[in-house]
Amino acid sequence: MKPLLIGRVAERTGVNIETIRYYERIGLLAHPPRTEGRHRTYDEGDVRRLGFIRRGRELGFSLEDVRTLLKLADRGGMACAETKDMTARHLGDVRGKIRSLKRLERALTKMTDACQPGSQLSCPVLDALGAGA
Repeated sequence: MKPLLIGRVAERTGVNIETIRYYERIGLLAHPPRTEGRHRTYDEGDVRRLGFIRRGRELGFSLEDVRTLLKLADRGGMACAETKDMTARHLGDVRGKIRSLKRLERALTKMTDACQPGSQLSCPVLDALGAGA
């Protein structure tokens, strides 16, 4: 198969060029060979790896978590138990964030409902924001 240039890899994976270069710098993606003109060249394995990284990031995994998941995937074999533990921890973090966001939603709803423009001397939202000052 013909080597792919970085622009084509970016199009195929949905990962922008600067991010691809960043992943190379931090070691998530191997430094690719270059043409005589110094253009990076990639193969289908690189495209698959970038897809893996992108999907991991979309699921909210940190770059370090993605690095660990890549190592588990590269190792092959029975890495399911380790992967499940890592994913369960991440799921717990996500659930905690959801609880925090629900509390934030309730607070903002209460503030919005309290604000009746033109019927009060001051704005309850601005008052609430200033209460902590």
